[in-house]
Amino acid sequence: MSEKIYTLLLRLYPARFRACYGEESLQLFRDRLRDEAGFYARLRLWLDLLTDTVIALPRSHRMGQPATGVATSPGLADGLPSFEVLDRAPLRPAAIVAAWLLSLAGAGAFFILLSYAGIRPGSPLATSQERTQSQSPSRSSSATSPSAAPSASPTSAPALTRAASTASASVANTPPNTLPQNLPAAPPASVQSPPTPPVDPAEWHRVVLGAAQNLRDHYFDRSLAQQAAAALLAQEKLGADNAAPPGDLAMLLTGQIRKATDDRHLVVVYSATPLPSVAAAPSSTIPAAYRQAMLRQNCTIEKLATLPHHIGYLKINSFPDPSICRQQIDTALISLNSADAIVFDLRNNSGGYPDMVANVAARLFDRPVPWYNPRATTSDPSWTASPVPGSGLASKPVYILTSSITLSGAEQFTYNLKMLKRATVIGEATGGSAHIGIFHRIDAHYGIGIPETRVINPYSDYDWEGVGVEPDVKVKSADALATAENLAEQRLQPNRTPR
Repeated sequence: MSEKIYTLLLRLYPARFRACYGEESLQLFRDRLRDEAGFYARLRLWLDLLTDTVIALPRSHRMGQPATGVATSPGLADGLPSFEVLDRAPLRPAAIVAAWLLSLAGAGAFFILLSYAGIRPGSPLATSQERTQSQSPSRSSSATSPSAAPSASPTSAPALTRAASTASASVANTPPNTLPQNLPAAPPASVQSPPTPPVDPAEWHRVVLGAAQNLRDHYFDRSLAQQAAAALLAQEKLGADNAAPPGDLAMLLTGQIRKATDDRHLVVVYSATPLPSVAAAPSSTIPAAYRQAMLRQNCTIEKLATLPHHIGYLKINSFPDPSICRQQIDTALISLNSADAIVFDLRNNSGGYPDMVANVAARLFDRPVPWYNPRATTSDPSWTASPVPGSGLASKPVYILTSSITLSGAEQFTYNLKMLKRATVIGEATGGSAHIGIFHRIDAHYGIGIPETRVINPYSDYDWEGVGVEPDVKVKSADALATAENLAEQRLQPNRTPR
């Protein structure tokens, strides 16, 4: 394909130029195409070609313009050679237009590649906090913020906050005492960090051995654990990437483990500051600051309203602890019983307690349905506690608004209702943070998150970890509410009766 594109590029040059240099230029391109493998090498090759085209194309056509006649030296005898321009064809307008279009396309592609260089925020190696910071830098992480809700019940299995190069742990999305508490926050995107030296070979070997041993000891699938451990050790012996900086080592090992197991919930974490030697034991005690914040913020219910066309609207920014907020959430849901359609606005919802997620979802069904909880501590199938007495929502159309900072428990709610075809998801792909796995410390700066229980997903072999939940209707998050209102009105109009 690349050779065909270059052949078309050569057709922009005059026929005389192609006759003299076409084959040689094509062979040079083939040699570079063969020797310069990889994304950045290929990008450099095409940039060089486009630069040469912009510079050389006008020059070649100027030199190839038809002469006014035959120029001969007046002192030469008859019969001796004379100079004449053979290529008399003028430059075609189509060639000029094609050259300009190709140049503009190349420049546009170049700037697009610059904008998206590096780790894509929707990729499995990007941290959920990095995506959150890039999308909502003004959000507060204090206890008074709606996002201060923990993301799992303290009685559930300890959850690992996804991390990659800097292993940022978001306290706002982490259950109490389930993770090391001194993981550093990711630096702002505008801060330029100095180059990081590569990992010491001894530490590299220690981290690989530690990750391999933890996989053998804790991963629920012992056969896959052995394969992944062997793959890590084999890749280390190859030594091709042994000059990577610390954060890249964590991403590299994560990629190797996931390739061997096809499990995107496995992750190797790097922390620039030392990890605690022993993780704190889980506690069933709810922090007083969290309880006070929930009561002060009305359990993160930001808005409860009836929109035009009798559409119920609930904007909730977390799924709080049921022991504190069940009554407030249930009251809000009951107030929506008289609406004709329901909109759940989760665009700023950073997650919460799986029990509260299941409690809200149970009111949307008239019978028990399969329910996927990636943080379950057993492999037994989960079901909703439906129907719920007093709920009038089971027959109402449901719309869920999402953004790239919709995370964790909010993604669980969205994922299940989408897979059950119970709701229409509108907005942007969610952050991709399933947060499952128990954290195991490898050394002072590295750890590994390992799922120790095989959780049954009744819908698919994969969930939203690393990829997010794709919306049914993809629009900018700012336009999601208006889009949901339009869709709800269109759906309700044929069946609407005068009130």
